[in-house]
Amino acid sequence: MNEDIKITLPDSSILSAQKGNSVYQIIGNIGKGLQKAAVCAKVNAGLVDLSYKVNTDINLSVFTFDSPEGKNAFWHSASHLMAQAVKRLFPQAKPAIGPATDEGFYYDFDLDKPFTPEDLLKIEAEIQKIEKEDLEIIREEMSRDEAIKFFESKNETYKVEILKELSNGPVTLYKQGEFVDLCRGPHVPGTSYLKAVKLLSIAGAYWRGDEKNKMLQRIYGIAFPDARSLKAHLAMLEEAKKRDHRKLGKELDLFSIHEETGAGLVLWHPKGTRLKNIIETFWREEHYKNGYEMISTPHIGKAQLWQTSGHLDFYNENMYSPMDIEGQDYYIKPMNCPFHLMIFKSKGYSYRELPLRWAELGTVYRYERSGVLHGLLRVRGFTQDDAHLICRPDQMPEEIDRVLAFCLYMLRSFGFENFKVYLATRPEEKSVGEESAWKNATRALEESVKRAGIKYEIDEGGGAFYGPKIDIKIMDALGREWQCSTIQFDFNLSERFELSYIDKDGKKHQPYMIHRALLGSMERFIGVLIEHYAGKFPVWLAPVQIILINVGEDVRDYTEKLAEKLLLEDIRVESDLREETIGYKIRDAISKKVPYIGVIGKKESELSTISIRKRGEKDSTAVKTDEFLHMIHNEIKDRK
Repeated sequence: MNEDIKITLPDSSILSAQKGNSVYQIIGNIGKGLQKAAVCAKVNAGLVDLSYKVNTDINLSVFTFDSPEGKNAFWHSASHLMAQAVKRLFPQAKPAIGPATDEGFYYDFDLDKPFTPEDLLKIEAEIQKIEKEDLEIIREEMSRDEAIKFFESKNETYKVEILKELSNGPVTLYKQGEFVDLCRGPHVPGTSYLKAVKLLSIAGAYWRGDEKNKMLQRIYGIAFPDARSLKAHLAMLEEAKKRDHRKLGKELDLFSIHEETGAGLVLWHPKGTRLKNIIETFWREEHYKNGYEMISTPHIGKAQLWQTSGHLDFYNENMYSPMDIEGQDYYIKPMNCPFHLMIFKSKGYSYRELPLRWAELGTVYRYERSGVLHGLLRVRGFTQDDAHLICRPDQMPEEIDRVLAFCLYMLRSFGFENFKVYLATRPEEKSVGEESAWKNATRALEESVKRAGIKYEIDEGGGAFYGPKIDIKIMDALGREWQCSTIQFDFNLSERFELSYIDKDGKKHQPYMIHRALLGSMERFIGVLIEHYAGKFPVWLAPVQIILINVGEDVRDYTEKLAEKLLLEDIRVESDLREETIGYKIRDAISKKVPYIGVIGKKESELSTISIRKRGEKDSTAVKTDEFLHMIHNEIKDRK
């Protein structure tokens, strides 16, 4: 007689299944459509393959490709499929690692022969062949020592190196046909699931990201359950190439990064600095309106400061080596927090003076390996849109509500309307504080998100070492997610720095603290803005709002005087007075993606008008100068 077990689903509904059934069989009892779309599952707290056998009562969540967990398993499976194809075509290639990423997957190979674009086509053809073979993907366990012997027999030196660093105990391998890889999983059930795979590019990558190690060859790819989804994604990638902020940054003369000055260190050109200042000015004005005060702190601090804050214990790998100043170690700051707390400690506060809301556009420096640096999106020196709220425990819920509303207002002001919100919980490793404090802090953040009526997801273990947080990811014009905003609870630093205020009982009490960044790194945010708008900034943000073009030398003086008038009206204007054809100057102005082009000829100078051509339009309209000023000021006011 078969024994039934209880399966609890995410909506708390319960179904029965036979003991020993696989997750795949259990999903079939929920629905055949879900069974067909399923990629992997979560049994209690762990991700598993669909072949996982269930022998006790469980909590079950099912993940399709549309979920982050499903994409990760699908793309990781595709990386194994690609590695199998490479090994068939290039048996001498040594696989290193092949993880899923946020945008697909890659696999690193050690091969003396450089891969070529033609090789990618051959590998794709082999991938299609293996997909049609419908090889079952099987999870196997063996001891670490057995696995070392196994991979040594296959001359898989990179797998052996990884294994030797693991503690004794069982390890998992995944097998599909003749190909076996070291992996935790989960994976899709078979290669036939991977119907639409495209290899995108080849790059060099140091083993483990260390420049001292051997340079490997990295193949990037993407995969989808069907060809139509792949086709749509490739079209999006083509559009993304056109919007690449590195390409547009150069074309629009906004910024540059040079090896001579240092990788990951941004040089802002005049137009880029103008854009950055526009954003920062708006940021400061809105903060003052919302009850914040501005503070400013140094770029370096003594080692003792970072020891007290916990950064030397928990964040040291992201900090630069210390510098010796008069026999004392100083570190360039990776964060602004400790300085803000020292300002608080410089005087005593009573409960009546709280909350304090202190904000700073502070430049910080964090070590990033050269392999992950990416234009403005991943840099080593950046300006952090930072603030710390210090309050009484009873003020915490209102302060979280306020900062969450402020955050969404700021993002919407820059044209972002679609968000994904994540509640990040305590990391498994490298965290401080009592479990009860973490639970209370997490609950406070979660209740705030619920009060705001915002849909959210749980990011298990994604919190900072000092507390849980709310992460807000914005969706750009291409539907891509970007991490910018974060609201972090901190019950740790107040204790480490021995912060206190005098409460109504006349005794000292420890305040609560919230770290928050609305836009995040200004460099990263501007990179996202460039790609979101494809360089076509709205009028209020555009570094140059109008380019004036003269038609002939006889209207040069009028054009220059008009430009002066616009400048006095706070309009960002440039004049193109070159002795070029009008057609050439208009085409050049269009390439700069400015919101308006103003053409000045004899007729315009006589009638005191401007022939205005709006970005994206072919026709021009003659308007009086004052009429144009009224129109553009309204657009700036409405942030259009």
